[in-house]
Amino acid sequence: MKEIILPCLYAFAGCAAFSFVFQLRQWRHILCASLCGAVGWLVYLLLAESSSVLRGLLATIVVALLSELFARIFKTPATVFLLIGIIPLVPGGGIYYTLEALIGGNISLFVQKGLETVAFAGSIAVGCSLVASVARIIIKQKKPAS
Repeated sequence: MKEIILPCLYAFAGCAAFSFVFQLRQWRHILCASLCGAVGWLVYLLLAESSSVLRGLLATIVVALLSELFARIFKTPATVFLLIGIIPLVPGGGIYYTLEALIGGNISLFVQKGLETVAFAGSIAVGCSLVASVARIIIKQKKPAS
């Protein structure tokens, strides 16, 4: 249990720090954006048996859903919560190991790590786009035609 809770707290703290970098002013926005990141990281950790691309996709979908929910509650753009919420999911390690393999001259490892990193980043993009598109469709259906 400690292996799951502690990393989620670290993700929460990291997202809170990035909230200050992005100059969020209201504490409720900072807390909710940080909560998005922590919950997304929790989903990522709970799906340890799955492929990294699927883990990234599902975690991003959860973060995007929470972002849309908080956006409706606080009447704020979802991007405020989404950008900070996906920070723990960004494949910084994958980029590092890809470039390390390139600099070391290990081309096969470079290609392998590069493809993994691009696929993971793509899963983040697909998750964000999917939830945003569905949310817009739902909102348009609820508004009366003018």
